[in-house]
Parts: sequence; structure tokens; C-alpha cells
Amino acid sequence: MAFTNNVTRLLHQRRIPHTVHTYPYGPRAHSAVQVAQILGLPAPQVFKTLVVEGAQPGTRPILALIPGPATLDTRKLARAAGEKKVRMATRDRAERLTGLQAGGISPLALLSRRFRVFLDRRAMEHPRIYVSAGQRGAQVGLAPEDLVRLVQARLADLCALQGE
Repeated sequence: MAFTNNVTRLLHQRRIPHTVHTYPYGPRAHSAVQVAQILGLPAPQVFKTLVVEGAQPGTRPILALIPGPATLDTRKLARAAGEKKVRMATRDRAERLTGLQAGGISPLALLSRRFRVFLDRRAMEHPRIYVSAGQRGAQVGLAPEDLVRLVQARLADLCALQGE
């Protein structure tokens, strides 16, 4: 039986070409790099979704999508978002803000939640990237242009340089 949830239904409804990849979620499939290994996908094409908050109360939260092996540079994200400072949400806070479990947070599942979405520009180097399908144990692969259009993502350089 094919995997179906709200994200895959949305992609079908909008006629967005995509692939679905499922895996057993657990300690060996906790990070985006581990998920890439399990699924046999290139790690730089598997993007993780990080929940970030502005320092000023009342600002809309941010979803930052970066390649699995990379580290978010919060200064770069703050600059791109027009904020003085941003901070990573704790796991509990991220789950409360999104209503999704860590490991299954997806911008595609949060279209109506008014998050600001930033996608690392490295995504555009690939014909297809993989993001969470909105629940643990499932990824969707799609063209980065389609993701940008669907979630109204802004492209920016978000990753820390190696060695920083």
C-alpha cells in the first residue's frame, strides 16, 4: 500500500511531481544524514527543517531548510530575515509551535501556519531535494523550484562555512 498523508495529498492535488521514501524511524534514523544513508540518497540533497525564533517577542517563527550535513549560521539567517538576532527553538518549543514531532517537521505540512520559510540556496544546485513528508519515517523528493513556490520560501545563504 502506498504511503499517503496530507503532504502527499497536497502534492498530488497540485500535480507536483514527487517521490515518497519511507523508512523505520528510530535511533539509527534520527538525523538527516542518517536518513540519507538509510534511503541511499546523497546527504547534501536531504534537507533538514529547523525551527527558529526571532529575539523580539511577537515575530513569526522561521523554518530554515538546510542540507543534512550542514550547520545553520544563525547570523546569516537573522540577516536574511531582517532580524537583529535569532535563536534555535528547543525541541519541545519546535513541537509546540508546529504541532509536529521533531523528525517530522515539514514546511509542506505547515502551509497554513504562517511560518517564514528560508531555504538554503544550495538546494537550487540539485534537480531534486528531499524534505520531511510531515511525519517521522517519511520523506518526499521534489524539485527545489516546486518547494520554493509551494511554501513561498526565500532563498539565502544559511550555512556555516566548514571550520567556523
